[in-house]
Amino acid sequence: MTSFVTDGGILVPAVTAETMREVDRIAIEEHTPNLFQMMENAGRSLALAAIDHLGAGWREVRIAVCAGSGGNGGGGICAARHLANHGGDVVLVLSEPARLSPVIDQQLHVYQKTSGRIDRAGSFEPGLILDAVVGYGLKGAPRGPARELIEWMGERATPVISLDVPSGLDSTTGETPGVVVDATTTVTLALPKTGLVSPIAGGLWLADLGIPNGVYAMAGIPLPRSLFDAGYRIHLRRQQTS
Repeated sequence: MTSFVTDGGILVPAVTAETMREVDRIAIEEHTPNLFQMMENAGRSLALAAIDHLGAGWREVRIAVCAGSGGNGGGGICAARHLANHGGDVVLVLSEPARLSPVIDQQLHVYQKTSGRIDRAGSFEPGLILDAVVGYGLKGAPRGPARELIEWMGERATPVISLDVPSGLDSTTGETPGVVVDATTTVTLALPKTGLVSPIAGGLWLADLGIPNGVYAMAGIPLPRSLFDAGYRIHLRRQQTS
C-alpha cells in the first residue's frame, strides 16, 4: 500500500474523487472559501511551480497553459494570468472556449487584460506546458477537444506540470482509461488524491487552497494541524506501507 508523506515526516491523508467532491461542496456552501478564491489559490501555486521549475531565466521560456472548460481549467487560466502579469511569455490554449462556466469565463476575461496570448495547439512550440485540462472529475476516457489537447501535450518532449492530477488519470484508482498526460510534476490541491500513487503523476507537490480545517472535519477527514506550517506548497513523497 502507498501513502503520502511530507519531507518532515507528516503522514498526509489521501482522498478519492468522491471525498474531494464532498470537501468542495462543503467549502462552497459554507463560503469558506468560494470557488473563485480556490481557483486563485490553485492558479498561483501552479504559476509558482512553473517559475521554480524554470529558474531565474523563466521569462525567456514560452509557457503553454492548456486549460479545460471545468474548474481545473479555471485554475490554469488563473496561473496564466499570474505568469503574464510578472512578465512571462504565456500562451493560453483552451480546449472548449464556448463551454466555459460563468466563473471560469470571468477568469478568462481577467486574463485577457494581460499581455498573455490565446492561441491554438500546434501553432507554436512551448518550453514548458502547464496541464489544466481535466481534473479529479474525470469520467471515462477523455474525448473530443480534451483528448486532442492531451495528445498534443504527449507528442512533445516538453516538461509538463499538471494541476491537481494529470489529465486523463483516474484520481481515485490511478488507472488510465484513455489518453493521459505523463507529467513531470503534479501540483495537487488541498489533499493528495489516491490515484496519484501512479508514477505518471511525476514529482508531487501539495498546494493549500485555503480550506479551513473545520471543513475537512465536517467531511470526516482528520487533517494534521501542522500540515501547511512550512508554507503554501509542500513536497510530498510516496511511501510504501505494510
